[in-house]
Amino acid sequence: MKLFLVEPAICLSAFAMTLISPLTTQYVYRRIWEESGNYSMAPASNVSDCARNKSSPTFAFQEEVQKKMSLFSLQMDISGLIPGLVSTFVLLSHSDRRGRKFPLILCSAGALATSVWLSLLSYFALPFQLLIASTFFGAFCGNSITFFGACFAYIIDRCKEEKHRTVRIAIIDFLLGLVTGLTGLSSGYFIRELGFVWSFVITAVVLTVNLVYILFLLGESVEESPLQNDSISCYEGFKDLFYRTYMLFKNASGERRSLLSLLLFTTMTYFFVTVGISPIFILYELDSPLCWNEVLIGYGSALGSASFLTSFLGIWIFSYCMEDVYLAIMGTLTTMAGMAMTAFARTTWMMLLVRLPFLFTFVPLSVLRSMMSKVVHSTELGALVACTAFLETLGGIAAVSTFTGIYSATVAWSPGFVFLLSAGLLLIPLAGLCVVRCASWGRRGDLLLIQEGASEDAPDG
Repeated sequence: MKLFLVEPAICLSAFAMTLISPLTTQYVYRRIWEESGNYSMAPASNVSDCARNKSSPTFAFQEEVQKKMSLFSLQMDISGLIPGLVSTFVLLSHSDRRGRKFPLILCSAGALATSVWLSLLSYFALPFQLLIASTFFGAFCGNSITFFGACFAYIIDRCKEEKHRTVRIAIIDFLLGLVTGLTGLSSGYFIRELGFVWSFVITAVVLTVNLVYILFLLGESVEESPLQNDSISCYEGFKDLFYRTYMLFKNASGERRSLLSLLLFTTMTYFFVTVGISPIFILYELDSPLCWNEVLIGYGSALGSASFLTSFLGIWIFSYCMEDVYLAIMGTLTTMAGMAMTAFARTTWMMLLVRLPFLFTFVPLSVLRSMMSKVVHSTELGALVACTAFLETLGGIAAVSTFTGIYSATVAWSPGFVFLLSAGLLLIPLAGLCVVRCASWGRRGDLLLIQEGASEDAPDG
């Protein structure tokens, strides 16, 4: 008996990915700290090995460690760029005909292999630079964007009524918030009580369960067409993927094409800023004057992940009295405020409190995805998801690389500068949302699609 619930796979994958991210960052940070000088970090100390006094020799050393960590993160991100782009575009575009399960299986297998490799690397204390090679090869199996993009398409396949899409997509955000919040809250205790090796082993076990569920229990949401899949070469298949994405815009009317392009641009610019700044939070919290330890970092990650839950509640509550575009504007404005406040956070309590404006950070992304899905035909959904995921992969890696490079260059004289910059850059998607509202396109997406469908079905003559 097959189940048509992708939510368990989302929860298991979210747990593993949320746990791996801070584990990897803090593991590499500790290795760089210990290998760069004579300073050692206590494995289970209650106080972060961090100097607040700028005249201390340890302060200068930790600034150097921050730069090395930023540059290493940049190298890892760049190493996965090209294979991540190719795998994301191919897997999600092909899912229209071969089904949504295949990208889910491949992404889960790749994540499992990466988790096992991290366990071995930490157990045998292998050179951490090998992570660059593992990132490169692991990206060929897809990444988190590929996985959740396929989950998004799976949900849309099972949700035929368009008016429920916004709430249904927001439910995914709710589940992500619940799982990632609890995982982030406990991540520091995983490191303190179990150490890095067993923490990585736990992620491998969870990903194994996830892979078994997808392989044997999850049903397919798209019926595979054997006539379409027979005798097609790799070159012709890849060419067809680009052609279908091109036709997604070419076949649309001028107004629908403009609406889709503007929504896509707005989504990508907002995604660029929010994803690019995310990994900087841990580095910012490890540095002076905050000097957080692994438990406090876990608390911060949990509060950050709570925005998934609060974004779901915000969409659920405010969707009854506000249009989608207003929800997205509200989320963008509150996120801008949070970025600006973070730049001036100098104490632990202040850093915890600045998480409050981020409560609706994921509202714009959920709403914009729903708006885009309403202006394309159901047969074009896979091409839209592939196009979006392709741009998210490219934009995500470029964003993380950009913001990491900026932080590395400015951490010595102004650690908070990168947060002020991100607040300013959010003016771009805010302007895009205002254009959508002023042109009254936000409510007309469904009408445009219906009118085009009617014109296509009308008899000639």
